[in-house]
Amino acid sequence: MKRIMLFVMTNVAVMVVLGIVTSLFGLNRFAGPNMQVGQLMVYSLVIGFTGAIISLLISKPMAKSSMGVKIINQPANADEAWIVETVRRLSEKAGIKMPEVGIYEGEPNAFATGAFKNSALVAVSTGLLQGMTREEVEAVLGHEVAHVANGDMVTMTLIQGVMNTFVVFLSRLIGSFIDSALRKGSDSSGPGIGYYVSTIVLDILFGFLAGMIVAWFSRHREYRADEGAAQLMGRKQPMISALQRLGGMHPGELPKTMQAMGITGSLGKLFASHPPMEERIAALQAYKG
Repeated sequence: MKRIMLFVMTNVAVMVVLGIVTSLFGLNRFAGPNMQVGQLMVYSLVIGFTGAIISLLISKPMAKSSMGVKIINQPANADEAWIVETVRRLSEKAGIKMPEVGIYEGEPNAFATGAFKNSALVAVSTGLLQGMTREEVEAVLGHEVAHVANGDMVTMTLIQGVMNTFVVFLSRLIGSFIDSALRKGSDSSGPGIGYYVSTIVLDILFGFLAGMIVAWFSRHREYRADEGAAQLMGRKQPMISALQRLGGMHPGELPKTMQAMGITGSLGKLFASHPPMEERIAALQAYKG
């Protein structure tokens, strides 16, 4: 979850900054009620994908900083040496270059991130290392290496960029129609209050809908990463055991800056980046690869 939440939160922050910058420099004139549809589409593409791409490019340093990851450049003990060697072996099998390997203090969890599959980061928590057998830890590392090999961060960036583009485009297009309807007979030029209010409301509404779609894709990629771990290890039981173990553990806490993103209840399932543990286990048990 940390991998996706880091990406989503960074992407949201970048989008907010871009929105402020475009307003300050008057670039919003391309998105006002008097815009051409072609101009609006270009504007939407630039804003939508710039935010997603910037968040992807800074995902690794952001993860290191926010999670307090200690990179293992030179193993200090046998456990660190084993982790590095395990990631090296799994990476070679997956056909990618050796990622950076790190450890961070916290409850059981792990994540992989990075803009490119051949310059990624794989990190595990101390809680996970202490609460699992080595075979289970290896399965978790295989899961994260599979995320990298599958290019999941790039895939999620493209999906997020497309969703951002539609949010910006539709909110401003609909906002312009609402503004025109409210100002019938008015001689004033430029966007009115109806445009600004409606686009803000629609940005929020469409943003929630886009978040559901992004979360759905994220859940789908989790199933693939579980299968990837089974392939890398040559059997699926270690990953099943790791999932069963994780299901009985207290999950790693999100950083304070992300806790507002936590949603519980039935609506929360629509925004969950990971499927329920029992569904992942059932899917892996049924996997024939």
